[in-house]
Amino acid sequence: MKTILDGKGLKLGLFAANCSSGLAVTTAPERWSGSWADNLRLAGRAEEVGIDFLLPAARWKGYGGRSDFHGEVLDPTTSGAGLLARTTRLVVFSTVHTAFTHPVAVAKQLATLDQIGRGRAGLNIVAGWNKPEYDAFGTDLPDSHDDRYALAQEWWDVVRAIWTRPDAFDHDGRFFRLRDVEGLPGPHDGPLPVVNAGSSDQGLDFATRNADIAFTIVAGPEDGEAVVRRLTDRARRHHGRTTRVFTPAHVVCRPTRREAQEYLHHYAHDHADWDAVDNLMRLQGLHAKSFTPAMLATFRSRFAAGHGTCPLVGDPDDVADQVERFHRAGFSGMTVSFVDYLAELDYFAQEVLPRLHARGLRTSA
Repeated sequence: MKTILDGKGLKLGLFAANCSSGLAVTTAPERWSGSWADNLRLAGRAEEVGIDFLLPAARWKGYGGRSDFHGEVLDPTTSGAGLLARTTRLVVFSTVHTAFTHPVAVAKQLATLDQIGRGRAGLNIVAGWNKPEYDAFGTDLPDSHDDRYALAQEWWDVVRAIWTRPDAFDHDGRFFRLRDVEGLPGPHDGPLPVVNAGSSDQGLDFATRNADIAFTIVAGPEDGEAVVRRLTDRARRHHGRTTRVFTPAHVVCRPTRREAQEYLHHYAHDHADWDAVDNLMRLQGLHAKSFTPAMLATFRSRFAAGHGTCPLVGDPDDVADQVERFHRAGFSGMTVSFVDYLAELDYFAQEVLPRLHARGLRTSA
């Protein structure tokens, strides 16, 4: 079984380190570069301290503002090949837009990644929502969520067939008409683990039908418990399968709670890039359903701090307590992000990870 799916302890990953500024919409000078050199160093350090996986974001345009938030983004698939070649334990996901990439090409690319990593590649399927990116590709954003997910479903059906069918095949569908398709070599040891983030009805159905991991944003562990229950029950009752649920968070951990709060105010208030925040929130509200209208109305500061993800802010005991609350709510894993991943991961590893081990939440070294 893929290690990311072995059910042993709470899985922890780093999210969006391939993007300039990570998830922090800030002009603070110490913000994350997102460069290849920094990502390579980060992957090595993440493996040393016991982080389980890397989950990149896929972006084709930045969000403007003084920081040009996400204006520089490494391609998840090609950078993933380099990271898998230079590590031995980390699971490295590739985030792929179904609207912009052909399934026959993607099946070959990701099978090659899994061969490089000897079974450590993963796939994060994105059905698409960001209209400026569709404009950049010269294609229309479907008005209907149904159409976006119908395309994603057919796309994934083709990829999975290439990985699992022993013979060449034809495919006659709504979006793809393919002849004599084959794709060897396949993945190293079977289809890759699949992540999908969806909050609309269509997205929830797609995730519970296809994904091994449903990646969902919640307001906190209290409402998250109901979300986990809804997703896992739906996967079991509607599709007869098991889906694990992960959620993203941003971390500000310092020796004291006061220091953590002061640093949060420094980068997410004094140096917040409010133009980029507003651009991001406007596009999320227009075209995506990852956040409810209530979240968008109240989360402006949280978007500045970490793209709307949950805050884990405080001293090491505070952060460990907050992670434990998510685990007790039923989450099987979390991603974390930092303003400066390299500088802050070491402190997180030295102070928070041992506390999670001591509480029985983590089993890996």
